Amino acid sequence: MAAVLDYSVYLILDPQQVGGRDPIGVAEAAVEGGVRLVQLRCKGGGREYLELAKKLRRRLERGGVPLIVNDRADVALASRAAGVHVGQDDLPAEAARALLGSEAAVGLSITSTAEARSAPCDVIDYAGVGPVFETPSKPDAAPAMGLDALAESCRLLRVPAVAIGGITLGRVTDVIRAGASGVAVISAICSATDPGRAAAELVEAVASARRLLAGSAAG
Repeated sequence: MAAVLDYSVYLILDPQQVGGRDPIGVAEAAVEGGVRLVQLRCKGGGREYLELAKKLRRRLERGGVPLIVNDRADVALASRAAGVHVGQDDLPAEAARALLGSEAAVGLSITSTAEARSAPCDVIDYAGVGPVFETPSKPDAAPAMGLDALAESCRLLRVPAVAIGGITLGRVTDVIRAGASGVAVISAICSATDPGRAAAELVEAVASARRLLAGSAAG
């Protein structure tokens, strides 16, 4: 399996949601704000996807931040990304693992407790669980599962669970309390006027939520 990753604030970089700005510049600002894991979601053709992934991976390497490629294990392999994230209808996680090898990170989208129960946790490194709330960032997303289903999915999974879908600053504490290891965001950073500041606020919110939980457990 891959080296331990920091899922606290997991940026999903969508070039279509950065308001015409340079997506790599947005990612770099997020990293300056404390993001330590970036996934590239690109709906362009394979050549375009690969070139952007290569450039982004080189930039992120300067800060020691891994790049995960969405959907395309071939692009992840060719760009020398740290791994791939696949959905339920994409290349099976087992096939992605076989293609990328034992050192790569393989993530899997989980949209229901049934999928959490049957997830191949011996193959994947983490799960992206959601959408927890309604989200405008992915029009074809599954129905929002809510906090109770998130909590149940976190209990069922034997790998870190990252909450995704409609995650805002005000919802961070709730999803961390439900058992999520971190939050994955798109518009909360990509569409922010100041991506670096937005990232920093999310990083602090996750840290604060963890401190609250630790205090409650100690008490």
